[in-house]
Amino acid sequence: MKIDVMVATEEHLGFVSQINDEIDAAAKQRGTGIARRTDEYIADKIKSGKAIIAVNRNEFVGFCYIESWGHDEFVANSGLIVRPQYRGMGVAKRIKQAAFDLSRKRFPNAKLFGLTTGEAVMRINTELGYEPVTFAKLTDDERFWAGCQSCVNYDVLQRTNMTKCLCTGMIYDPEVVAKRKEAAKAAAKKEGWFSRLFGK
Repeated sequence: MKIDVMVATEEHLGFVSQINDEIDAAAKQRGTGIARRTDEYIADKIKSGKAIIAVNRNEFVGFCYIESWGHDEFVANSGLIVRPQYRGMGVAKRIKQAAFDLSRKRFPNAKLFGLTTGEAVMRINTELGYEPVTFAKLTDDERFWAGCQSCVNYDVLQRTNMTKCLCTGMIYDPEVVAKRKEAAKAAAKKEGWFSRLFGK
């Protein structure tokens, strides 16, 4: 078995229906009822270089695509799926990493965000530098939130005036991450100075 993870290209368009069926089945299994995308929508993500696919030779393994919102201020990784027989092999983590890298390359100044109920996805997001946040810190683009309307929990979102639901909001803010890195560097430099001065 050799699982390759890459940016999807037109040679992968033959997998579109299967990808959509897998996303749909996983949403139903989780009980979230996220709206099924059209095959054309998934195909467009592939054609525009905004999708990651995992394959085992000529067999579809997993998938994820990126969407930009709020005039490219926010980017979400959506539709993450790994076929059941390939779960537990670290494929989801590899796909998420590739989607993260693609998002940072295509939209270097955007805040990356997502909504999830899955513990495994939360763990992967945390490793990538995402942090849990209130929905107020996510995009206010109505097109994004319209995607929640088919979810069985949409009434919760409505009752809370779009401020919370059963999903956890997570965000990677490149500006915040850069500031933290600078602060860590400054602290390390200061610690080195103290060590040299006091011989510790």
